Amino acid sequence: MTKLKTTLTLIIINLFLVTTATSQVDTLLVFSKAMNKNVPNMVITPENYASKNEKLPVLYLLHGAGGNFTDWISKVPLVQKYATDFNMIIVCPDGGITSWYFDSPIDNTMKYETYVSNELIAAIDKKYKTIPNKNGRAITGLSMGGHGALYLAFKHQDVWGTAGSMSGGVDIRPFPNNWDIKKRLGTYPENKENWEKNSVINLVYLLDGDLKIIIDCGYDDFFFEDNKRLHEKLIERNIAHDYIERPGVHNWNYWSNSIKYQLVFFNDAFKR
Repeated sequence: MTKLKTTLTLIIINLFLVTTATSQVDTLLVFSKAMNKNVPNMVITPENYASKNEKLPVLYLLHGAGGNFTDWISKVPLVQKYATDFNMIIVCPDGGITSWYFDSPIDNTMKYETYVSNELIAAIDKKYKTIPNKNGRAITGLSMGGHGALYLAFKHQDVWGTAGSMSGGVDIRPFPNNWDIKKRLGTYPENKENWEKNSVINLVYLLDGDLKIIIDCGYDDFFFEDNKRLHEKLIERNIAHDYIERPGVHNWNYWSNSIKYQLVFFNDAFKR
């Protein structure tokens, strides 16, 4: 066993043992047929979940580039409490270091759109007491995960009824040499169509106004102008959404604050 596999195994074993006064944290391995591998996912259930008979809504919470499925709970431990506060299940999938959560047209080992929107959803609905339709599902994430959340929700409005983005890379075209995107889509000059088809800002045409959307980004974030342009494009098309711009940079201080506001938005959407 390689050192990386040993480390991952130890992480998974330790996470199975994590409990708090307000929630239960499990690591669920889901086999992806699309990628022919097991993918780890963090699943947080609220206090007294085992004794409850009610079906609960689920928030899928995505990590950013360079991260993994443990990021949210290790960087923002309060997410465990939020699961109880809002009486929901929170699922943190592993999206690969730089998958960008789409199905790569040039790399068959990177099929994270299929994994998250199909294989993972089915596994969570089978194992947990969920509301198994779009009205009981939300998805959000930070940076690469913000791109992923909107990308998946825009393309699969039958799966998610609510979506958010925190400092999301909503237009990947200005960054042709960053974060391994060219490894997923090919270089921009030679594969322009791949980049155009997989940029969130170009998928607004898919929206019919039913998806509930919240977007936020800090003024000093390198993705700020792209988020503002997405906001303006949604306005032009008369697509209802919540948009927040405020002081902040691309870091965990911003995201640990941002998730609190988004959870209120998701909770209200679930209640409606």
